[in-house]
Amino acid sequence: MDCSKVGNLISELRKEKNLTQKQLADIMNISDKTISKWERGLGCPDVSLLSELSQIFNVHIEKILLGDLESNNADGGNMKKIKFYMCNDCGNVITATGEAEVACCGRKLTNLAVGQSDEEYDVNIETVETDYYITFSHEMSKEHYISFIAYVTYDRVMVVKLYPEQAGEVRFPMFNRGKLYLACNQHGLKINNIP
Repeated sequence: MDCSKVGNLISELRKEKNLTQKQLADIMNISDKTISKWERGLGCPDVSLLSELSQIFNVHIEKILLGDLESNNADGGNMKKIKFYMCNDCGNVITATGEAEVACCGRKLTNLAVGQSDEEYDVNIETVETDYYITFSHEMSKEHYISFIAYVTYDRVMVVKLYPEQAGEVRFPMFNRGKLYLACNQHGLKINNIP
């Protein structure tokens, strides 16, 4: 841990929150001299204080330890680069249009790989009134099922969460052409184009 980098980051974050060293010290129940020492790179926060710093500044502990809040490259929120994350413990589904550090249930998540599986999904897309009516023949047992289906267009994403033993059908309002993502709990993501 580079105390100089950590100190510079703490100083930046403190100023972003419009806090003086004394105010930060009072919040943390420590001496303002301790904050000054950190910010001058003459020492690093004790491990027992990292969680509190993380909460005060709304920054991951890991970033505090690295002394760096590296920004992602701006890609304008391009939906063509959408990534899906799913927690294996609780089933939470999270999306991002750029690089993201995503965690759930105390674990870091990696984005779901998009690819072909050995399994045939047999997706059927019909137009019913102003909706796409989508059916699929994928198994929906407790052990093997489609966890969610997402309809992604150039400017929006709609997600329908599915559960084991549910029927293999969903409806989405019709918008522009887009892509349909099906997330199998065992084989990852599969993409279909919507005309």
